[in-house]
This record gives sequence, structure tokens and C-alpha cells, in this order.
Amino acid sequence: MSDVSLGSRHLVAHIRDRVLHVKIDRARKRNAMTQEMYRGVKRAAILADGDPELDALCITGSEDVFAVGGDMSGESEDAAGLAHELDPTDHFPFRHLERCRKIVVAAVNGICHAGGLDIMLHADLSVCSDRARFRIPELLRGAPDPWVAARLAQYVGLGRAKYLIFTAAEFDAHEAAEMGLVGKVVPHEHFEDAVEHTLDCIRKTGPKTRMMMKDDMNARLPRPDVDMMRRAILSPEMIAGMGAFLEKRDPVWPRD
Repeated sequence: MSDVSLGSRHLVAHIRDRVLHVKIDRARKRNAMTQEMYRGVKRAAILADGDPELDALCITGSEDVFAVGGDMSGESEDAAGLAHELDPTDHFPFRHLERCRKIVVAAVNGICHAGGLDIMLHADLSVCSDRARFRIPELLRGAPDPWVAARLAQYVGLGRAKYLIFTAAEFDAHEAAEMGLVGKVVPHEHFEDAVEHTLDCIRKTGPKTRMMMKDDMNARLPRPDVDMMRRAILSPEMIAGMGAFLEKRDPVWPRD
């Protein structure tokens, strides 16, 4: 086993048995993702893609949380570096997960909201604990999510996708499986074994044919409208939504 640095102290990564394992490890903040953490997941996808000895990239969380999306408090591991950020979407890893020529496995150990769900949607396979819970809360913050808009309906159908997005309703792992959102749900006590079994199955398949099949299936996916997020940054609605979140109250939306 060899350790791998991904540029964030909240990502623990190592290579074992031809798999790059990444653990999101910021439990005190419920695995809320800093920009450096998102960028680290992006780096993991790039590293896995370029290493011919690897078969898969496996991403999981810590304690009872997979990931709850971006850190709304604005806390950063490198505030000085982010001052020079030109593109507010550049650090996101989602398209790199899809483009990675290795199989990306989301091992969803617990709560999976917002950007955590985006990571899962852009993985190839998902194995979920029966303790996992899902939610798409972005509209409560006045923040559009172009990645969930482009991918969720591919899994659950347009009608169900709109319901989940426009109500921000939370749902459990079994509901997620019934609607086709996740690949496999197992009792929590068997979760780690199920993940390892899935990785073993992947290792037995042909690397080049895996890549061809992944490329062919992903070629049919719609392209996310990333400009949607750029247009919303610091809009009155986003300011109202984020302020309400930080103050733990319902938002008062501007109507003009």
C-alpha cells in the first residue's frame, strides 16, 4: 500500500490492490467540501486516469457522512491561493470523474447531499450503506447545480428528478435504489465487504474494453450548463439564500 497526496489535509488517499482509494475525512464539518478538497478529488481522477497499473478509483466518506457538498462558511485551506481563482467552477471534479478511463466507484457510507450527490452521479458505480440518505438542497440556497440538472434525470427520469430538485426532499438508500439512482444497497455492517467485492469484480474485467464501454455510454450524456452557476454567483437570490443558511432561518427571496 502506498500513500498519495492530493493537496488537501482532509483527503486521505492510498493505492492498494490496483485501486486508488480516497477517503473524505472532515467529520467535524460533516465532510463539507472546501475548494481544495474538490480539487483534490479532481486530482485523484487525473492520477487514476494516467496510471496504467490502476483499475479503479474508489471514493468514500468518514463516520456517518459521505459528503454534504461545498462548505458554505467559506472556510479555505489556502485562502491566499483562492484569491487568484479566475473560474469559480474550475475546481469541481465532476467531468474529470466521468472522463477518467478507470472505473470510478462511489462507496456511499452515509449522508450524501448536494456536491456529494454530484460525485456519486458522476461515478460509474455506487455501493451504498443502508444508512445513506440523499438530498438536493441547492435551491434552498439560491444556488443552481448544473451537474445534478444534467445527470439526475438520466438515472431516475425527468418527473422524479424535478420532484427531488424542486422540493429538496430527503430520501433514504432504499428509495434511491427503487428509483434507480444507486447500484447496490447493503446493510451497514456488510458495507466494506460489499465495496471490496465490487472492486474485485472490476479487477477481473478487461481494462481496454472497460474503457471503451465507459466512453460509449458516457458519450450519450448531456453536457452540463456550467454557465448557469457563473451567472448565479453573487446574485441577489444567492446572497439571500446563503445568508439564510448561515443564519439558520428560512430565506426571504427578492421578487423584483
